[in-house]
Amino acid sequence: MRLRCAVLDDFQDAALRSADWTPLQDRVEVVVHREHIVDEDELAAVLADFDIVVTLRERVPFPASLLDRLPRLKLLVASGMRNSVIDVAAAERGGVTVCGTASSSTPPVELTWALLLGLARGLVTENNSLRSGGPWQQTVGADLHGRRLGLLGLGKIGSRVAQVGLAFGMHVSAWSQNLTKERADEVGVELAASKEELLENSDFVSIHLALGDRTRGLLGATELALLKPTAYLVNTSRAAIVDQDALLAALHEGRIAGAGVDVFDVEPLPAGHPMRTAPRLLATPHLGYVSQANYATYYSHAVEDIQAFLVGEPVRRLG
Repeated sequence: MRLRCAVLDDFQDAALRSADWTPLQDRVEVVVHREHIVDEDELAAVLADFDIVVTLRERVPFPASLLDRLPRLKLLVASGMRNSVIDVAAAERGGVTVCGTASSSTPPVELTWALLLGLARGLVTENNSLRSGGPWQQTVGADLHGRRLGLLGLGKIGSRVAQVGLAFGMHVSAWSQNLTKERADEVGVELAASKEELLENSDFVSIHLALGDRTRGLLGATELALLKPTAYLVNTSRAAIVDQDALLAALHEGRIAGAGVDVFDVEPLPAGHPMRTAPRLLATPHLGYVSQANYATYYSHAVEDIQAFLVGEPVRRLG
C-alpha cells in the first residue's frame, strides 16, 4: 500500500509543475490541496488519512494540539530551514520527522524593490487611470537618486537591498540592535546612531528583521510619528514588527506618504480586513518568496526529503 502525501496551500496549482515527483509514484500518492484551511478541527479531519504533509513556509501552524490529532502522520516537510509555527518538539514526541528545504533570499529582495519603486512612482494609480480612461498623469514621482534609504536589518536580505539602493545613487544607512560599524562598512552603508535617527532621516525605510521578542512591535505609533510626511515604509519581513493599528492610522491620516506591505497579521487576509482598503497602501499577498526558482527548490527538495525518509535516512531535519 502506498503512503499518502498531502501538499497544502498550493494556491497557484504550482507544486506538481515545479518539480519532478515521479520518483515517488510507486510508493507515495500525492494529493494537492489548493484551498487554505483555517479551522484546526477541519484541518485535522482533512489530514487524518495522510502519512506525509508538505506545507509551504509558515502558512499553516502545526501546534501540539493539531499534531496530537494526526497519529498517522510520520513526515512533515516545510519549505525553508526555519519555521516558527511548527512545534518541532511535539512532533518529535509523536514520532513525526520534520524536514525543511533550501530557500533563496533573492525573491524577497526583488519584491522589496518592486514595492518601493511602485510606491515612489505611483505605478498602481497611474496604471489604473490609464486603463480606465482617467486623467493623463496624476502623480509626481519621488526620486531615489540622492535620497536616503534606511534599512532596519542588514542581514542576507537587507545587505542585498542596500546594494541595489547604492546602485540607484541613494544614501543608505542601517540599524539593528546587534549591527556593528564593521558590518555596515563591509556592506558599504552608514551605521545609524539609533533606530530613531534612522526613522527621522530616511526618505524610504525598509524592514529586514527576523520576528522575535525584541522585534515584535518594534515600530509603534511613537516610532511611526518620527517618519517624515514624505517618507515611505516597506515591510516584506513580518507584519508583527509593525503595530498594524498604528500603521493604518498613519496611512489614513496622511502622516506618511505611503507604505508597501507584503505581510499581514492574518493570512490569507480576510475579505473585510482594513488593510484591503487603506489609502496610500501598496499591498501584495505575501509574495516575497513566491517565484519560479524558489518553488522549484522548495518542491524538488520536498521530493528529496521524502525519498530520504523512505530509506530511513532523513535529510535537512529541523529542530
